[in-house]
Amino acid sequence: MASKGILLFFTAIYIRTRNTNAAFVNVECQAENVGQYGQQSLLQCVVKTSQDVVDPEIRVVIWKKEGVEKQVKNNPLLLFNRGEIKLKPGYSFAEPSWNVRNMNVSLLITNTAVEQEGDYTCTVITNSGDSSSSTSLKVTAKYNKPTIHSNPETITVNTDVTLMCDSDGGYPKGQLRWFDENKTEWTKSSQMEAKLTESGLFHLSSKLSLLKGSIFTKYTCKVFNASGDKEEEATFEVQHATGSLGNFTATLSDLPASKIVAPVVVIGSLIVGLLVLLALLIYRKRSQQARRQSTTPLMGDHRGLPTRDYDDGDHQERDQTCQVSQA
Repeated sequence: MASKGILLFFTAIYIRTRNTNAAFVNVECQAENVGQYGQQSLLQCVVKTSQDVVDPEIRVVIWKKEGVEKQVKNNPLLLFNRGEIKLKPGYSFAEPSWNVRNMNVSLLITNTAVEQEGDYTCTVITNSGDSSSSTSLKVTAKYNKPTIHSNPETITVNTDVTLMCDSDGGYPKGQLRWFDENKTEWTKSSQMEAKLTESGLFHLSSKLSLLKGSIFTKYTCKVFNASGDKEEEATFEVQHATGSLGNFTATLSDLPASKIVAPVVVIGSLIVGLLVLLALLIYRKRSQQARRQSTTPLMGDHRGLPTRDYDDGDHQERDQTCQVSQA
């Protein structure tokens, strides 16, 4: 019983001493850090000591990433122990000339990747106590300028059209939005798809369907990041192929001069021929009317009586009158 009491006594003294020393040392880390994909990222942590600590000296520094199953205590991202620094590739102290008197224990990531996003813990042991603190890294990547193409490539006023916009190289997941030349938004009429690439970055694609007869001159596709800020945009100008003869859908401005002159000459010749034919028909009709008016039948006698046209009944009546006169 006596031995157990002594053991408990020394244990209590150790815990009290450890807690007291811990109060003299505190690791302060920036709560959140933002790193750009493919560039350097800094996880800022500094050791703070109380005024009672004289000549503080760091003996151990341990940096590890939370949630990494394969990572064990003996294989952290950065380990300083007994004057020796062990680093995983891509990690180092922020200050190249770091030493045990330097209270800046910030971690530098030399080439930031998407998988490095997450929570980190920094543990420091000094000659005056120990402390640990957590920080997080948020990785971002800027999207590339969008590209737009149409299906079909040749747009006519009598066909439906689908515009397709693509942008990649961004992180986190962003959004593609559509606007017409009047700055009216058409995003609700589009369908967007986001795919993760092997690098962990997103590829965004969006389709905007346009019905025939309702096509504007210009459409703009804008890419927005996860925070809702616009990063890049591209504009597509609709080139209509105008139709004039049946299903003929070629734009005159896109044709060579030789292919424009020939149809114009043929059409002009047809028009002139029709005008000449119409003039001949009018002239012939007027000539026939003039001949009818100049021809007058001579049906009256020679004493200046007015002439009169008689049908068969009139001839019979005339004959009867002549017979009565002779009687």
